[in-house]
Amino acid sequence: MKKLLLVAIMAVSVSIVNAQDYKSFQLYLGLGYTVPEGGGGILFDVEPAYRINDDIAVGLRWESAAMARVVGNEEASISGTASYTLNGKYYLTSEGFRPYVGAGVGAFSLASVSVSSTGAGAGAETKIGFYPRIGFDWGHFNINIDYNFIPSSSVEGVDVNGNAATFDVANSYLGIRLGAFIFGGKK
Repeated sequence: MKKLLLVAIMAVSVSIVNAQDYKSFQLYLGLGYTVPEGGGGILFDVEPAYRINDDIAVGLRWESAAMARVVGNEEASISGTASYTLNGKYYLTSEGFRPYVGAGVGAFSLASVSVSSTGAGAGAETKIGFYPRIGFDWGHFNINIDYNFIPSSSVEGVDVNGNAATFDVANSYLGIRLGAFIFGGKK
């Protein structure tokens, strides 16, 4: 009876255990292009992640982006963004080419200078934002696209008459990046 119970427990244990084919820790480095409303820029990011299993990874993302925007003939802004976010990815396949979907949320530190035909201003602040993302891993390379939803900022400045004025600066942007990861490949 004891042997039968032991065999039953082992059979159930083997069927429950799912060995991971990928290493648990991954460090991703990426470089890309930003597409804010009316402009463009560059970005760099570092993303350590932990794979809970082969299909799910959770991680942190530190990203730095520099962007320039021109809106019509009357307004321009230059901004820098540094984000510190928590994110997750769900891999749709487990072999070779691995597409995924994911999302992240965190703090976005923003600094911008805005110039228009009615005046100029500068400001800095931190906002909470989030991003959905899609992408794929292939070998040790990665391509992903995310849209960073960040509330707009109000920048204090002066108008053409020297009076105090407030200017709104859009902060949301599309990020397109190509990168590679060290660690985290197949075991």
